[in-house]
Amino acid sequence: MPAMSPSRRPPRRALIEREYGPFDDRPTHGIAYDGRRLWIAAGKDIQALDPRSGAIVGSLPVASDAGTAYDGRHLYQLTGEKIQRIDTQTGQIVGTIPAPGRGRDSGMTWAEGKLWVGQYRDRKIHCIDPKTGKIIKTIECDRFVTGVTWTGGELWHGTWEDDASELRRVDSDSGEVLERYQAPEGVNITGLSSDGDCFFCGSGPEGRVRALRRPGRS
Repeated sequence: MPAMSPSRRPPRRALIEREYGPFDDRPTHGIAYDGRRLWIAAGKDIQALDPRSGAIVGSLPVASDAGTAYDGRHLYQLTGEKIQRIDTQTGQIVGTIPAPGRGRDSGMTWAEGKLWVGQYRDRKIHCIDPKTGKIIKTIECDRFVTGVTWTGGELWHGTWEDDASELRRVDSDSGEVLERYQAPEGVNITGLSSDGDCFFCGSGPEGRVRALRRPGRS
């Protein structure tokens, strides 16, 4: 009998490693990890969180209502119908490109010189040129797409549909689901990033960030 596809098998339950917040009634949308800090799209600004202490250690005065990405030097922030490139030292916006979904975008991440941008209700992830916004390729997903991240050479995205969320590893060419982990009951995932061990997940209007771990990962 052929093995059951991961998309049809019951998902395993992700584990809550740590919880941060809530943060002064601010939402937590996009999240990007720069190796030291978590940058959190908090609506009116982007906040920097030290994941070791749990303290907010800075902020950038940039509107932020969806995904956040980091390329090793700059942040990229989805705001309305555009993606803004931001100098993390000064907070200055140093470039702008159109967002592929024209305001229907969700998560975003950086990998190998490209931006990967989720489309929530369209159930898609676009790979785009960070200089022009041109769509290079698109993969189809079978659930709503929230946060998007690459970690360990793998493409992952969050879902939030029917009051339930999952972490999903998908094939970056076909969109095929390769692994699934269900978030604990009552935990919904918006933004998504990873330090290689844990997934850092935003919670939208709840205003928290949670570090989720896959079972069996120490």
